[in-house]
Amino acid sequence: MKKRWFFILSLIVLMMIPTGLFADEITETLELYKLSFDAIWLLLGAALVFFMQAGFAMVETGLTRAKNAGNIIMKNLMDFSMGALFYWAIGWAFMYGTEGNSFIGMNAFFLNYTPEFLADYGVGSMQEITRDWFFQVVFAATAATIVSGSMAERTKFSSYLIYSVIISAVIYPISGHWIWGGGWLAAKGFHDFAGSTVVHSLGGWAALMGALILGPRLGKYVKKDGKITVKAILGHNMPLAALGVFILWFGWYGFNAASTLSGTDITMTDVAVTTTLAASAGAVFAMFTTWIVFGKPDVSMSLNGALAGLVGITAGCGVLSPTEAIITGGIAGILVVGSVEFFDKVLHIDDPVGAISVHGICGAWGTLAVGIFGDLSIIDSGLTRAGQIGVQLLGIGSVFLWGTITAGTLFLAIKFILGLRVSEKEELRGLDLDEHGMESYAGFQIFQNM
Repeated sequence: MKKRWFFILSLIVLMMIPTGLFADEITETLELYKLSFDAIWLLLGAALVFFMQAGFAMVETGLTRAKNAGNIIMKNLMDFSMGALFYWAIGWAFMYGTEGNSFIGMNAFFLNYTPEFLADYGVGSMQEITRDWFFQVVFAATAATIVSGSMAERTKFSSYLIYSVIISAVIYPISGHWIWGGGWLAAKGFHDFAGSTVVHSLGGWAALMGALILGPRLGKYVKKDGKITVKAILGHNMPLAALGVFILWFGWYGFNAASTLSGTDITMTDVAVTTTLAASAGAVFAMFTTWIVFGKPDVSMSLNGALAGLVGITAGCGVLSPTEAIITGGIAGILVVGSVEFFDKVLHIDDPVGAISVHGICGAWGTLAVGIFGDLSIIDSGLTRAGQIGVQLLGIGSVFLWGTITAGTLFLAIKFILGLRVSEKEELRGLDLDEHGMESYAGFQIFQNM
């Protein structure tokens, strides 16, 4: 009897819903559920991207010498820790402030929002702001930590901290405002879904200037009889580097798929597929390129090939088909091999982990691939194919100039005011001992000095 009455009452309730009796309540509940799903999705994605810091640390540590492992861990730790504090205080306002202009945002410092500003930002609660801030701060930390690898094994720790703060607080947020903060490049139709240019190329160009101004490691380039001999300085732990690459690949699903910014946007599955295929193609094409050129399938180049494919697909992961993702990732895998060799053997710029090539060059390629292959109906910029390619090139060039000029100026200022590089003695002994007063592998005998 009770079950029958329950069924009758339930039927009455269901019949009343179309009349609009509970329409407002249902709409409000559904909106609350959507906000909750979005928050869960972004928090999960941000946690995955945060885990990428461990990946960067492992890659850089594995591809460099044991005597500098602790220094590298400290740099990666401080990239996020100091970067988060200053992105909270300054960077977020420069990047997403609604006051200001198309070049820079100028309000919401220290996440200080008024009710009027919440309305301008398009949200109804402070929790939506903190949700977005947490998702964005891990991207800012990624841009900062890219530079660590190119400057590894010879940089003063104190000087590096200054750089890390400035890129998170000023350099990255301003160019990020142009594209993701509603700035002038966004207005022109530039498309970068998850950061091939916003995050990776900017970090890559800063890495270029850091390595160039800092100079090569001792013994890397030996000049004799008017000729320069390039010496390979091998990393001490390739399995550790490989673990870092797998961690980065895993975290990249947060980087790309969570950039849908909604837990109810089913296109996240498309993004996950294109991300997977591009990374796989990058690794495979890099492997075969080294096999053909060097006679052996190179391990470190193949690992960097996977990262190159991931960087390359990041801009277009939401607008490229699976086939186009494979092409984009494969070309990135070939590019990274040629680029690493070019910077090392021709330009004699010492980049211990290949950060310039992986992030700068392949980030630029992936951004251009959006214009070449991207589905214009999804991009929805109103531009023709040629127009989209032109805008993508404009964005690539603008961020290149911004990154090289600002980072170059910063590194030169640090070099002449405070000093950027450790002494020869400190470099030979290892930064762990002289910069941090410890050994990462205490109790183990390290045979390699140079």
